[in-house]
Amino acid sequence: MSTLQIGLLFGASTCLVLFSGMPIAFALGSVATVFMYFFMPHASLDTVAQNVYEEMASITLLTIPLFILKGAAIGKSKAGRDLYSAMHIWLSKIPGGLGIAVTLACGLFAAMAGSSAATCSAIGSSAIPEMRQRGYSSRLAAGLVAAGGTLGILLPPSVTLILYAVAAEQSLGRLFLAGIGPGILLVVMFAMYGVFRFQWEQRKAQAVVDAGGAASQILQVDHYTLAQKFAAIPRVLPFLVLLLGVMFALYGGFATPSETAGLGAVLALMLIAVVYGAWRLSDLKPIFLSSLSEATMLMMIIGMSLLYSYVMSYLHISQSTAEWIVGLHLGKWTLFLAVALMVVVLGFFLPPVSIILMTAPIILPPLRAQGFDLIWFGVVMSVIMEMGLIHPPVGLNIFVINKIAPDIDLIDVVWGTIPFVFLIMFAVLLLCVFPQIVDALPLYFYGPQTVR
Repeated sequence: MSTLQIGLLFGASTCLVLFSGMPIAFALGSVATVFMYFFMPHASLDTVAQNVYEEMASITLLTIPLFILKGAAIGKSKAGRDLYSAMHIWLSKIPGGLGIAVTLACGLFAAMAGSSAATCSAIGSSAIPEMRQRGYSSRLAAGLVAAGGTLGILLPPSVTLILYAVAAEQSLGRLFLAGIGPGILLVVMFAMYGVFRFQWEQRKAQAVVDAGGAASQILQVDHYTLAQKFAAIPRVLPFLVLLLGVMFALYGGFATPSETAGLGAVLALMLIAVVYGAWRLSDLKPIFLSSLSEATMLMMIIGMSLLYSYVMSYLHISQSTAEWIVGLHLGKWTLFLAVALMVVVLGFFLPPVSIILMTAPIILPPLRAQGFDLIWFGVVMSVIMEMGLIHPPVGLNIFVINKIAPDIDLIDVVWGTIPFVFLIMFAVLLLCVFPQIVDALPLYFYGPQTVR
């Protein structure tokens, strides 16, 4: 069979197995193994375990389970609730301040935990009931938390950026720094929309009152004393110090990413022991079980995705596809648009982990040939993949919200996230027009990048 025929069969088989409902890791692994049996030397089957091990034997990948442990320690504690409460108290006098507090809390928590699902769960379990009680619509409350949770795959320590660093052979430190500017941009955009939507809902509520109807809680303004504001800080401050300390250790050149991840995990466990008294086995067991479960699942997907990519490379599918794309002589931004649309479509069905590892061998050579900065592209690709977390049918954050707030109809959660999908699209456009948003921090800390 020709490379084209094998490639088409490979792609069709992958789609068929994925749509059968088989878990992603086993789906990719089974397709790779079957094609190894039929199209590669039979001796290659004896080296499946060795290939997976060698592909995963990266010091960068070691950071993933350690950052997951750090995120679980913070996520399973009451840090998310306290962080949100402190933000709410300090921003209570600003119109729409509750929505701003949710967005900022999501951003800070994402930077500490590095997980979208953990951010949604930790912040949403406190914020959504509070917002609804104060008159915010269910759609706005769910949308703000779901969108804020997407920052977990962009702000460091992002597992998505870690995997991209491995797949694209780029500096993890540069990628982490490059994600901060777009992360702040999205926090600002989400908060601004929250204020705009709050004022719209407040005007509607005021119109009801003017017409003789009952007053909504959204018209109330909370007042907190200065003493109450400062009383909210002590429980939050240690975790903010942890965030700044880990970033200082990494970007100050005092520790490697894997050492930083280990340091962050140990310090997070120490903090929850000191701040919340979570040091007993009964307190730590859920943290370790959650970390083990998530890390095992993720590493299985990574291992099978890498095996899948290895088979694609051995059969020259990825190289031939990349050469074909280059041969089309697409314009620079036409190529980018085509890749972006492909990532969006894949986001309907696959998590960011699989998208990166499956597509990197195909899309990176043409992008490099067109002169794209792969650090910039990795961050923009992560922003694009954020949309996949808040739009159906996969929409992980949608289902997390549905789980923590089951009384909100799923359709309301979906409609609540739609405006944020368009905001993310606009953010991608801004990053294309103003790449300095991505490049400024890596350039300042590391200097010009050597072309790779």
